[in-house]
Amino acid sequence: MNRRLLVPAVVLLLSVALLVGQAATAPAPGVQPATPDAPEGGEGAYPGKTLISVQVYGWFTEDNGQAIIVDQNGTRTWTYDPPHAYVFDAEALDNGNVQVAFGQNPLAENVRCPDEYYNGERPAGKNGCIYNRVVEVDPDTNEIVWEHSWYDAFPTHHEVHDADRLPSGETVIIDMGNDRTFTVDQSGKITWEWYAENHLTEGTEFWNEYVAPLPEEEQEEFRRKGAEGDWTHMNDVDLLENGNLQMSIRNFDTTIEVERPSGDIVGVVGAPTRHEVMNEQHNPNRLERHDTLLVADSENDRVVEVHASNGSVVWEYDGTGSGEKLAWPRDADRLPNGNTLVTDSRNFRVLEVGPNGSVVWSHSLADRKGIVYEADRLGTGDEPLPEEPDNVPAGGELQSRSTGGVGDTVATVESWLGFVFPPWVGIMEVLTGLVGLVAGVALVWEGYRDGWFADIP
Repeated sequence: MNRRLLVPAVVLLLSVALLVGQAATAPAPGVQPATPDAPEGGEGAYPGKTLISVQVYGWFTEDNGQAIIVDQNGTRTWTYDPPHAYVFDAEALDNGNVQVAFGQNPLAENVRCPDEYYNGERPAGKNGCIYNRVVEVDPDTNEIVWEHSWYDAFPTHHEVHDADRLPSGETVIIDMGNDRTFTVDQSGKITWEWYAENHLTEGTEFWNEYVAPLPEEEQEEFRRKGAEGDWTHMNDVDLLENGNLQMSIRNFDTTIEVERPSGDIVGVVGAPTRHEVMNEQHNPNRLERHDTLLVADSENDRVVEVHASNGSVVWEYDGTGSGEKLAWPRDADRLPNGNTLVTDSRNFRVLEVGPNGSVVWSHSLADRKGIVYEADRLGTGDEPLPEEPDNVPAGGELQSRSTGGVGDTVATVESWLGFVFPPWVGIMEVLTGLVGLVAGVALVWEGYRDGWFADIP
């Protein structure tokens, strides 16, 4: 062989061998493989099945979400599969039913968008409107036994993200598209409404304290710009022990405590642009006995527990040491044994983290690129509140495991690669493939120069 061909030929062969080896040894999707901290079958995990809401499979524009229940071995024991839906919240009710919140393409129910949302040049439901539904389902038959629904302008950032059944029998719903929170009774009557426009806009107490001190160019991000813009991205509401409601205002990097019935904001955790506390968070969970807030700190790619009084960090977890960094987590629940249940959305998995930061159980949907949103361990309630067990530990009693810098950048890039390549392909595999491609091109070029292809007609 021409000596000029030797190096690219060797590089090409090594690249191919490495990629084949990675593909052959890649773990299959499902339960976390056995490790010293996590024996096969989920030993060390808090007992019970797991209720998971899968926003969609494949990509964010798909409308094929589901609510599912899996056991400790990863076997699916229940599926609720509303057609053409983006599924966000699912919670087990005390009566044995499951409540699911989702946005749906109206075509799935053969419903024409209302005139104010319908554009005759497009089929109904194709970017024309979204049909938001909160349904109570009998899991034995998947029959809907109660529902509250409404239309909104279009799917993106207008889908209903959270709804909780209250002890009164009412359901509290956070309505992202209309920047409001409301309660509705079993008859469908709206019994209370709260609009962010009345409490967060310029001139309000909240604005004057948290936004007005920012530089003018930064204030612009938090001004409301039209009825259909993604202004607040309100994505979670929880009942607190004192009867107030905690709301997650994602685009303001804050959670607020709202008193009922006045609607006054009586507490705030975080602040706009204060990203060291939280950055475009999801599903904050108040551990009231410890005065802390457990947050899926999505844009910081971590789960963080902070003091509700001052925002100081008492515990955080970003996946360091577990084999895979978190990528856009969107739910985190502290379990009674000190474990933390996390949905790792762009890694297409749910994982349970032990007190020392080790993964003790995991369920992967990477084979179908299932973008998980929420997860609850059945038997612990949708949230540990308002009946939070006395023995639920605070973060200060756990061992934090986190890092930053280059590792964060690599994890972010790899999470987006997951939408394009098979689950076993990461940055190193992509780089190896690129090196092999360059070597292959060099090999062909040198062969061309040596006249290998001269006789090819």
